[in-house]
Amino acid sequence: MQFGGLHNKAQELRVNQWIDADGNPMENPVRLSDLGDGYKIIYCFQHWCPGCHSRGFPTLKYLHDNLADKGFEFAVIQTVFEGAESNTYDKLRVNQEQYGLKIPFGHDTPPEGERYPTFMEDYRSGGTPWFTVIDPEGNVVYADFRLDPQRFLRALGADDAGPYAEPAPESFGKYKTFCGT
Repeated sequence: MQFGGLHNKAQELRVNQWIDADGNPMENPVRLSDLGDGYKIIYCFQHWCPGCHSRGFPTLKYLHDNLADKGFEFAVIQTVFEGAESNTYDKLRVNQEQYGLKIPFGHDTPPEGERYPTFMEDYRSGGTPWFTVIDPEGNVVYADFRLDPQRFLRALGADDAGPYAEPAPESFGKYKTFCGT
């Protein structure tokens, strides 16, 4: 079985629970084709993960602010591989509002009898925070915990982006685990 890991073709998303850009439950799940023909950036998180809040979401917000009007589409997936009692569906809207991200958020739990959520299985992601970038041809061109947003924008030829500064990690002490960070 080919998987959607780095340098492979992206696999169709199998995440079935989503909220739309306005926080409303979606009747139909988001599929890659729903994210357009250009680049797609998929960000995976867990609500209780401090690295997701100290680095991941600020990076995503910066990328979204600088690329959303340039043919890039975004989706966020809460990949629940631990802490199911804290990383719940209702946390999607909490995080969507906290970071002012008007993009779809999905909730991915392991299928019955499985250990990992569908995105983690299909894309071989290593935990959270996790960034996956899919090019217009459907190839996974980036997949990792950290994405340097300014370097990424420079590689795309975007030199007009403003400065990026990560928030201080101590401001996110209420989260319980490091989830792969």
